[in-house]
Amino acid sequence: MSANEPGQPPVNATTFTYNLETPAIVLAIGAHPDDVEFGCGGTLAKWSAAGAVVHHLVCTDGSKGTWNPEADIAALVTSRQQEQRNAARALGATGTVSFLEYIDGELEHSKEAIDRIALAIRTLKPNIVLSHDPWKRYRLHPDHRNTGLNVCDAIVAARDPHFLKHHMTDHGVQHHRPDALLLWEADEANHAEDISSQVNAKLAALESHISQFESTMKATDEDGMAVFRDRMRTRMADLGSAHSFGAAEIFHLINRL
Repeated sequence: MSANEPGQPPVNATTFTYNLETPAIVLAIGAHPDDVEFGCGGTLAKWSAAGAVVHHLVCTDGSKGTWNPEADIAALVTSRQQEQRNAARALGATGTVSFLEYIDGELEHSKEAIDRIALAIRTLKPNIVLSHDPWKRYRLHPDHRNTGLNVCDAIVAARDPHFLKHHMTDHGVQHHRPDALLLWEADEANHAEDISSQVNAKLAALESHISQFESTMKATDEDGMAVFRDRMRTRMADLGSAHSFGAAEIFHLINRL
């Protein structure tokens, strides 16, 4: 499986933990619309159904997410934002869906992005943050790497009281330390979430991203979408079978933040 296929971590690893307690508040941070659904959609659906408030934060505008060289880019950005809202609803998420709106493909590992993400963490006060693993080997897309790096740095900035002093004055927010960080598509996964009952919800959320059928899902008709669904179901089942689950999503868990 290619390192650049979304939602495709390795199947096997050594020591794992399983199934965190349902958090009260969750913040999932993706580089583009649809990244969250690929990386952790089943887990978010499970937690939403159990009462968690799930928030989405998308770092870029998704403006390069098409293979059509004649595409109306402004319309694409608008469509992708609405698709992300629809996907969140398909997962049962009841929290906010927010966009930092950096230009797709141009997101940098920067103090500005770190501060904006840290401010979101302090404002929303999630128990668990989820995002891209920035250290995934052979990952080509810079937005995925830089989102992960920005999120990891933002965890530090959000938790420590002497970061973001200017924002505390402007916004009245206090520092916040999440309980855990889950990184999806990790080469060195150490945690699995059983999503056996959430496979359909994850697929429904992914299929909310209509603009991505051709480019990301490699489907131009219903037969192509059937192949995509089968591929995703097989992958989730393969990930689950290594841990005696019907289907799973796996992560690298960091829980000493």
